[in-house]
Amino acid sequence: MMNIGILTSGGDCQGLNAAIRGVAKALYKEFPDELKIYGIQDGYGGLIHGNYKEMKEDDFSGILTRGGTILGTSRQPFKKMRVIDEDSVDKVQNMKDNYKKMELDCLVVLGGNGTHKTANLLAEEGLNVVGLPKTIDNDIWGTDMTFGFQSAMEIATDVIDRIHTTATSHGRVFIVEVMGHKVGWLTLHAGIAGGADVILLPEIPYDIDKVVEEINRREQKGKRFSIIAVAEGAVSLEESKLKKKEFKARRAEMKYPAISYRIAEELEARSGHEIRVTVPGHFQRGGSPCPYDRVLSTRFGTAAAGLIKEKKYGYMVALKNGVIVPVPLSDVAGKLKSVPLDCEEIRCAREMGISFGD
Repeated sequence: MMNIGILTSGGDCQGLNAAIRGVAKALYKEFPDELKIYGIQDGYGGLIHGNYKEMKEDDFSGILTRGGTILGTSRQPFKKMRVIDEDSVDKVQNMKDNYKKMELDCLVVLGGNGTHKTANLLAEEGLNVVGLPKTIDNDIWGTDMTFGFQSAMEIATDVIDRIHTTATSHGRVFIVEVMGHKVGWLTLHAGIAGGADVILLPEIPYDIDKVVEEINRREQKGKRFSIIAVAEGAVSLEESKLKKKEFKARRAEMKYPAISYRIAEELEARSGHEIRVTVPGHFQRGGSPCPYDRVLSTRFGTAAAGLIKEKKYGYMVALKNGVIVPVPLSDVAGKLKSVPLDCEEIRCAREMGISFGD
């Protein structure tokens, strides 16, 4: 009998159910009469507290296009995994105990950076683990693409497209804040696709005066409006010079609900223009996955099943140059895939005249 546990951890995104389906269907085909799949509820929290159930084959039907995750998810910070809380729960030991209780041959985890840190920790503790890279941020090291990114990018682009019509009508400056706390892949791609005039990324600290210059330059050319795509993790030139603790303290004291509102106030004071802010927020993570993510999730899922069949554990499936390949969890854990300053997308944008506020 082959016993497999599956969990989804961290933020939800499009394609999770499609990936779960890919894993399950490929395993059922390979082990039709000797397979048990346990759905672990609400991420690592379910593995810690023993919240899981045996799934049926029918549970994986009809979920290809469904958003969210049928298993539920939660955030369990990696830095607290080895911390014994007030309730005296040893999280790592509990996860190992429940893994053994289910008599698992492999634990399949779908998640982002923090998820794969914990996956690597469990692999180092002797558990058989296989990872699948999900996040709308596309910031997981070792893979060219994560599932969820393309769907979120299409939503963010659609928001910018729609803002264009009202910005043009009223002759206003609009800021669209795109998700991306530490990296700017989503903002960069949506900004280019949506025809943004300014793109502010975490990787390129902005000078607010440079942004004003771009708005004024467009106005002098007869452009009555400007669109600014801002990553939620965008940082000013001044902030980039602060130490990590100083930066966190400064942001904690910020009176604005999001960075875009601070930028809007600064722009209004310097330019005299009326600024409007749109924050689509979790809309970017919700709804049905786009066709690209349905295919990519399915490819990742079946590849994960292939690793299980080969008993090749301790890997994350990844997309490299169009091909699905295994990448060691030890190589992935703790690394962030930021936007390179010399990447083709940034060069392309600069050549088009898009400003990055630098």
